[in-house]
Amino acid sequence: MTLDRTDIKILGLLQEQGGLSNLELADRVGLSPTPCARRVKRLESEGIIKSRVTLLDQSRLGLTLTAHIGVTMDRHTPERFEAFEAAISAYPEVIECCVVTGQSADYLIKVVVVDMAHYEQFLLGRLTRIAGVTGVHSSFELRKVVSRTALPLSQSAGTAKSSSP
Repeated sequence: MTLDRTDIKILGLLQEQGGLSNLELADRVGLSPTPCARRVKRLESEGIIKSRVTLLDQSRLGLTLTAHIGVTMDRHTPERFEAFEAAISAYPEVIECCVVTGQSADYLIKVVVVDMAHYEQFLLGRLTRIAGVTGVHSSFELRKVVSRTALPLSQSAGTAKSSSP
């Protein structure tokens, strides 16, 4: 799917303010509401817009500890990785999990919990009990320097097409 400037503008606005009404969005991108709604629907059906969420302030919810954990597996087999991924996906504390290369870890996971006691319960009661986990290396966030959810749309492929409603 090729995106034009209007599509990119719609995506940029929705990344920053996902709660915009179609009327507000249409006004900001210079379209009437019906063509704007059609574009958003197309972006959703094409899978470019995966979902719309509300971002919460984790510290105001008492979730004060964020850990980045490197996980090492004993075997690199599809079955072992599938079992680990199924188990880790069930834990609500895990907000990100990636298979990585170029590190001593096989996975990097990001975990958000209330405090160190809850982290210990997660680590010893869940993570290290998953079959195949042979090592974990934890690092804890002291302070977020950059935290954004918006993708760099200016680098997106297919943005050269001229805008047309």
